[in-house]
Amino acid sequence: MRQAKVFYQDKLSGLITENDEGYFFVYDYKYLESSNPKPISLTLPLQKTAYESKILFPFFDGLIPEGWLLNIAIDNWKINPRDRFGLLLSLCKDCIGCVSIIAKDNE
Repeated sequence: MRQAKVFYQDKLSGLITENDEGYFFVYDYKYLESSNPKPISLTLPLQKTAYESKILFPFFDGLIPEGWLLNIAIDNWKINPRDRFGLLLSLCKDCIGCVSIIAKDNE
């Protein structure tokens, strides 16, 4: 099982998990109770229950770089290009936009 913290504008907003059954994303309860929380994506509106998917959620998959930048990462870090969650954990700590992904083992 691999997990990562999901940050929205430097605030912990949730946790994404990969296990043998698929992928799960759940918003952090403190984030949901904070003043004026924002969803990380229109496809993942605020809710207390976890989202589940057999494939990596398209929103998270869309954070992974493409083209030459992806090739540099794959070549330098020897990441399997089919390991989308591994790419997300390795490449999306400081991506463009409001959302950041920090692997839980990097705390």
